[in-house]
This record gives sequence, structure tokens and C-alpha cells, in this order.
Amino acid sequence: MENIDVDKWMNKLIDFGSDYGLKVLGAILIWIIGSWVIKRIKKLLVKAMDKVEYDESLEKFISSLIVVALKILLVIVILGNLGIETTSFAALLAAAGLAIGLALQGSLSNFAGGVLILIFKPYKTGDFIEAQGVMGVVKEIEIFTTKLNTPDNKEVILPNGAVSNGNITNYSSEKKRRVDITMGVSYDADIKQTKEVLLKVLTDNSKVLKDPAPVILLGELADSSVNFKVRPWVLSGDYWDVYFEIMEACKIELDKASIEIPYPQMDIHKK
Repeated sequence: MENIDVDKWMNKLIDFGSDYGLKVLGAILIWIIGSWVIKRIKKLLVKAMDKVEYDESLEKFISSLIVVALKILLVIVILGNLGIETTSFAALLAAAGLAIGLALQGSLSNFAGGVLILIFKPYKTGDFIEAQGVMGVVKEIEIFTTKLNTPDNKEVILPNGAVSNGNITNYSSEKKRRVDITMGVSYDADIKQTKEVLLKVLTDNSKVLKDPAPVILLGELADSSVNFKVRPWVLSGDYWDVYFEIMEACKIELDKASIEIPYPQMDIHKK
């Protein structure tokens, strides 16, 4: 049996410990300092988002996502410090990310749309909007979808990707709205009298604003009627109440004034 050179192995062990021991200590030190830096970044990020008043769910999601990404980067740095080849590890992460991205392409599009909506706030909960051909009150804004309540109380769930890439009409973003009504009367009706009757309907309605002032315009000489544009301004929340009240009052007052509201008709002259 050969004699074991104890001194030789002890020297190798000491050399190994001195080399890798320092690397391990360095790795521990990098982890401690890196974790502290990540916590500071998270606090500063949350503070910044609080100032901009981002949605709470978006704040938590973004802060968590950034913390996870920074910790993965920290682990890669530590592995590199220990002498472990990280190039293949980073390539593996990139390949996994690409595969996941392709598999969840639609969901990621909705996620990105939700983030954009929560950051830029084209609408908020409680707004009355029109998007993707649907009108309704925004019930809830989630990361992937937006929920609307339609005027007839149906819940519609819209994917945020499609919403953010399409046209959005927000009827609640401004305090005032103009009600546009077309009122047709007979060609036999007196124009001045008709305008006076329609204007009185607007001024008698307490919800119609005086500034901007309501306007009555002769808008079109149509096939069967003379069409007047009835345009009062109202508070956005009063829009539909005023719309229906004005429509009803116009019919009543025009009837009282013996001003005919014609239906579509055609005159045929026989020779």
C-alpha cells in the first residue's frame, strides 16, 4: 500500500480553500449587497408610482416583476463570480422566454394592453366609454381584461389587447357634453316660429346649461322635411336624461304650435 503524501493533499486543500473560499465569501457579500440594492430600488419604484397614482394592482405587479428580474440577474452575477459558465444559462433563459412568449402570444398582448391602460388611463372605473363596438360603464379594469356594464345591465368582458389597439371614446372624460338632436318639420312650417318653439324647449329645461348657450340651426332641406339641429349643452352625467326629455318636449310643443312633424312621403303627379 502506497504511503499517502499528507502534506501534498493539505497544500492542495489549502490552495482550494483559499481560491474558492474567497469566491464563496465574495458571492455571499454580493448577495447581501445586491439584495439591499434591490430592496432600495423597489421602495423608490413604489414611491414613484404612488406619486403618479398608478393602480394598486399594477404597482404590485410591476414591482414584483422587476424584483424577480433583478434577483435572476443577481444570481447570474454570483454564478459568474464563482467561475461557473453563465453564457449557456442565459441562453437557456432566453430560449425559455421565447417559447413562453410564443405560447402565450395572445395573453401577453392582453397583458401589455392592460399595463398601457393602467399607466396612461384613457378611462377609469365608472367612466362611460365605447370600445370594440360596445358602449357601457367601466366596472373593473384588470391586467388582461376590462369589464363593462351596458345600459341594459349586461356585463361585457373586453380583452385589453384589442381595446388598447382600437379606438376608445370616453364620454365621461369631460364635464360637459353637447346633445345633438335632429328635429324634422314640414316644409309648410314657419322657420322663425319653429326655431322659437325649439329654443323655448331648451331654455325651459333646468338641466340645459346657459354656458355654452343652446343653439338651434337649420341643418338640412331633406326629401320630406326641413331638419333643424337642436344642440343643448349639459353636464355629462345628465346627457341621457336631457336627451329623452328634449325629444319628448319637442314633440309636445310642436304639436301645440300646430307644426307638423312629417313622416317620409313621396308626391306622385299623374298626367
